[in-house]
Amino acid sequence: MKYPLKSVIFLLFLIGFFFFNIKLTRAEGFDPNNIISDLEILDYSTMDLNDIQKFLEAKGSFLVSYSCPDSNGITRRAAEIIYNASTKSYDCDNASLSENPTDEEKNLKCRKVTINPKFLLVMLQKEQSLIEESSPSQRNLDWATGYGCPDSGGCNSRWQGFGKQVNSAALQFRDYMDRPHLYTYQAGDTYTFTNPYGTISKEPITVTIANLATAALYNYTPHVYNGNFNFYKIWTRYFTKVYPDGSLLQADGEAGVWLIQNGVKRPFVSKGALLSRFDSKKIITINKSDLDTYPIGASIKFPQYSLIRSPRGTIFLLVDDKKRGFTTLTAFKKMGFNATEVVSASWEDINSYADGANLTATSTYPTGALLQNNKTGGVYFVAEGVKAPLVDKIFLTTKFKNKKIIKVTPAELDQYQTVEPYLFGDGELLKTQESPYAYVISGGKKILLASDKVFKDLGYKTENVIIVPSKVLYLYDAGAPITEAVVNN
Repeated sequence: MKYPLKSVIFLLFLIGFFFFNIKLTRAEGFDPNNIISDLEILDYSTMDLNDIQKFLEAKGSFLVSYSCPDSNGITRRAAEIIYNASTKSYDCDNASLSENPTDEEKNLKCRKVTINPKFLLVMLQKEQSLIEESSPSQRNLDWATGYGCPDSGGCNSRWQGFGKQVNSAALQFRDYMDRPHLYTYQAGDTYTFTNPYGTISKEPITVTIANLATAALYNYTPHVYNGNFNFYKIWTRYFTKVYPDGSLLQADGEAGVWLIQNGVKRPFVSKGALLSRFDSKKIITINKSDLDTYPIGASIKFPQYSLIRSPRGTIFLLVDDKKRGFTTLTAFKKMGFNATEVVSASWEDINSYADGANLTATSTYPTGALLQNNKTGGVYFVAEGVKAPLVDKIFLTTKFKNKKIIKVTPAELDQYQTVEPYLFGDGELLKTQESPYAYVISGGKKILLASDKVFKDLGYKTENVIIVPSKVLYLYDAGAPITEAVVNN
């Protein structure tokens, strides 16, 4: 049977669109086995009442000025209903209470319920688009979180109303977390979900649920791409943190450490590869969903100053992110290196390093050195045939605190071309004694952390901040400040 050319083209477009979309969704960091962490769903301290109100205002939400009865029949603003449901709810179904119980009585007889207010905000957008909708219908408001209102219809009027919906969703998800054995989907078990791609395909997908939070999402909405993928997309769009280049990140509950560099995450394959380059005190523990948003880059396999041999036989010395090839075996031996220290590497490993200056029999200081002018006292970092002046002793007490200073004559220093002053690298936290806020170095620029809250939200530690004189900060160009809006993406 022959088909018209337009029909064939349209069919090919649909096929290409289908496979493109499958690839796209999987590349966006969505892991159906582990959608969010338990900490992310339970951390009720992430936003206060004012934060919630400001968030709604920033989104232009109808909820900014919306008021209605809460679950107790008291008229409150939407932001207050969300805040109270996340921090001040009580599950009292099995408690014997007085007619007008006090909070003290509730604390004694009821189960206190806390849930992340960010989680409730995402549910409101996922279920009825209420965060970004400027004119929702009454039905959207009445069934705000979809509680007691299944897709098949037959909504239960007992749970009707914005206040009841928000409160019931908070109670339900907390119960999923506290009493998981009562529900269908269990952490650690494997399930097959049908119709993961809507009407485009009926292909089933197998999921092994990694934690209680992911199990809770499937118990509430037993679909992968027709529900929980939408939750994930909204969650990452609203609340995923953006980390500067040079950040050392570790997902909560996982062992691996990653370096953020040029917008990708690079895994450290060994402890030696990490500790030979960075101070482990600078590792920031973050939510897995924040880490999952970064594409994976080349792994960091070898420790600093490793000697590696290519499949072709060339030996390289690894210095920072560069590989420096030995031009001859004589050059290798003259520098005192031992052939037993050389390890074989694949081209994939080797090509992940930029090319540095080749090492010849006349090359000096292959791993870099601190040279001091024995006449003026000036100190330089010398590497790859150039010298970078150190403008302040702060570099000697921090970056080079364990490196020996070699005193040389001015004539020897003159052999090296002078370049721009030496700078702290990406990921370092700097501030002056007078400044209230710190900067993080990223992409060679100083990025202002615009408030104490931004500093804390990104997981930085005061002990890692280096106090520098103003002249050091002046050496950097300024990048766009990191504000709360950028932190929350």
